[in-house]
Amino acid sequence: MTRTVFVASLALALTLSSAARAQVDLQPVDPDATLVEELVVTARLPGPAWWRVMDGDTTVYVLGTPSIAPKRQAWNTVIFDRRLQGATQVILPFNGLKVRLAGAPGAAFSYLRLKSSKPFEEGLEGAARSRFVAARTKVGQPADHYKIRHPLAAGLTLINDYRDKTGLTTTDPTKLIAYLARRSKVRVVQRAYDLGPLLGQIAKTPQSAGQTCLDEAIQDVEEGPGGVLAASRAWADGDVMGALAAERTYERCLAATPGALAFDGRVKGDMVADITAALKTPGHAIAVVQLRPLLSQGGVLDRLRSAGFVVKTPGED
Repeated sequence: MTRTVFVASLALALTLSSAARAQVDLQPVDPDATLVEELVVTARLPGPAWWRVMDGDTTVYVLGTPSIAPKRQAWNTVIFDRRLQGATQVILPFNGLKVRLAGAPGAAFSYLRLKSSKPFEEGLEGAARSRFVAARTKVGQPADHYKIRHPLAAGLTLINDYRDKTGLTTTDPTKLIAYLARRSKVRVVQRAYDLGPLLGQIAKTPQSAGQTCLDEAIQDVEEGPGGVLAASRAWADGDVMGALAAERTYERCLAATPGALAFDGRVKGDMVADITAALKTPGHAIAVVQLRPLLSQGGVLDRLRSAGFVVKTPGED
């Protein structure tokens, strides 16, 4: 595994997590664990569920999306196409990851501390070793692919390999939405973040928390993609509760990563700021937000309501 691939793997997994500060003696706090129940509503219109944020003569239509889905997930785009017409902008979840190891010595040092001259499984014994070997065999990777010290890094690498093997992605349907918006010459707003400083904290994650991540990753491999596929179908049908069923996989254990709580808050705050800015322009715009961060207490819609904006659910006229 090359340095670039390894770092990108860790960066991608970190960006998808809704995480909190490390706690050694307690289970990490998940900021998206509790949903705002009145916002979890089945869609009235065909296709995926939409929420609306309104301020006077301006509306931002918010499409909630799954955190992971099969590649090229099919969904009814009729409502999206209609709302794209005349939209002032389309606000997307952040992408375009920037990891500048040269400017973040902690990240480079973390990488060196996570590397190993031996396969990860050689440090395991008995049932734990057998279970890990079975999982990495199932995703089609040799032992040398996991020359890693920390169980957190092993878990992140394993789950990324599993997703590649089973055709799951974290970029759909956002990638399609970006294409459709640009094709229609609608302005796209999408932030990027430098994850170097956050990567520099990975090696400081407690081993026990890293083991929890690895266990979650192995469990995902053992169970297969059936749950994700069912949740994706529910999302496409506007069944919000069904879509949320597969929203919390191994990512929640990344709550143990130091600095992740601040990063999570920053991402949500920036999305709220972008939607707020869009509400200053008369007309309408579109925003795309993953379901859990959108609907949780302290999430995007909760913050917008607290700021005084009107929020309508998918079940309201």
